[in-house]
Amino acid sequence: MPTLVKLTEGAFSVVDDAFTWVPDDADLPRSDVIISLARFQAEGDRLLSEGRKVGVRIEPDQEIEALAYDLPRIAVVALAFPKFGDGRAFSSARLLRERFAYTGEVRAVGDVLVELGGHMVRCGFDAFEPADGSQPAQWAHVATRHRHIYQRAADARTPAYALRGE
Repeated sequence: MPTLVKLTEGAFSVVDDAFTWVPDDADLPRSDVIISLARFQAEGDRLLSEGRKVGVRIEPDQEIEALAYDLPRIAVVALAFPKFGDGRAFSSARLLRERFAYTGEVRAVGDVLVELGGHMVRCGFDAFEPADGSQPAQWAHVATRHRHIYQRAADARTPAYALRGE
């Protein structure tokens, strides 16, 4: 089971993951699950009617808009980083938080490295499955490494120009 680092009220910690990632070709356990978008579209209503929490994994080539109607019912949106240099999940996280006002967990999965943690937090991620073995203290450091930021983002930090009163 991968480590899950969670950001809660400004603090990073390792938490137990209540969700099980279930590939499309695997049987579903009776627990809370994270499933693919295709599987959610086929089986999501049934799973939710059973009273379990359901998460959906979105791959970089999938549009987050496909979940817009169902977002209030989804507990976790897991955005995949198939490789370090693929940043499409950053855009999906911002869309979730800013356009769709999604308040559930936005989780980074795949090739998730602490070096990008500050950017992930700014875009709206609040849970991380680190691929590099990083710990909460490292995530806290990168999330607060830069004292000033220069543009608005999903984290609602005040940009430097606004602090100057311009």
